[in-house]
Amino acid sequence: MKLVISILLLISSNVYAQQEVVAQVGKKNITVQEFTKKYNEIRSQTINPPTKEQFLEDLIRYEVGVQEAEKRGLEKDPIVQDRFKQELYKALLEKELGQRVQKITVSDNEMKSWYANNPELRTSHILIEYKADATPQQVAEARKRATEILNEVKKSKRPFEELVKLYSDDALSKQAGGDIGWQSRVTLVPNYYEAISTMKVGEIKGLIDSQFGFHIVKLTGRRSYNNANKRQIRAAVFDEKRRAIFNNYFEKLKKSYSIKENKSALK
Repeated sequence: MKLVISILLLISSNVYAQQEVVAQVGKKNITVQEFTKKYNEIRSQTINPPTKEQFLEDLIRYEVGVQEAEKRGLEKDPIVQDRFKQELYKALLEKELGQRVQKITVSDNEMKSWYANNPELRTSHILIEYKADATPQQVAEARKRATEILNEVKKSKRPFEELVKLYSDDALSKQAGGDIGWQSRVTLVPNYYEAISTMKVGEIKGLIDSQFGFHIVKLTGRRSYNNANKRQIRAAVFDEKRRAIFNNYFEKLKKSYSIKENKSALK
């Protein structure tokens, strides 16, 4: 009987400890259980966690801020509502797809197969720049200048690196003879990568259009898989698999909704 009473007292004391209030902020009670759970989460996520007193002050400020926002009706603010929708969207993806994404594996063969179609390439370029807000006339003028430079490059017997220093608007790569180092499909703008992917080492091509301007490009290297950035390749394959999971999920989900598109309005 004494043992039963002792157990009941122990349970009762634990329940009381969990329900004990460490702070009351307006209409909100912060219990020991709530505080301990959140504090342990913070401790597991940071190298230099706050003291319990500091964290309690953070929780109090949080509750004060939330209640003040509610008092001012900020939940009706369009920006707040949009952020709330974003959080709902992220919560749905985490709930529905989180475990599937975590189970993604990437094999060496998959990496090699991906790399065969997406090798790392090295180029040097001459950039004929035009601004993002350039008028059609300014773009046409830049194209004309780029075409004239391309014709000069094709006829010239000077090394490409010298011509870069004469003509390129890219101040960053200009001093290195136009070299932009080893790049991949995931680090280059699509137009640029697609254009150079079919080139032979030593070949010069132009004009390649991008958001930066017009490029005249020389392919200077094609890296083998053994020397490639394996971490980047693995990440790229992982992203493709994750994208496939998302695409399949939404293709099925969209069938439950009435969706009408007017893509002509995008022009």
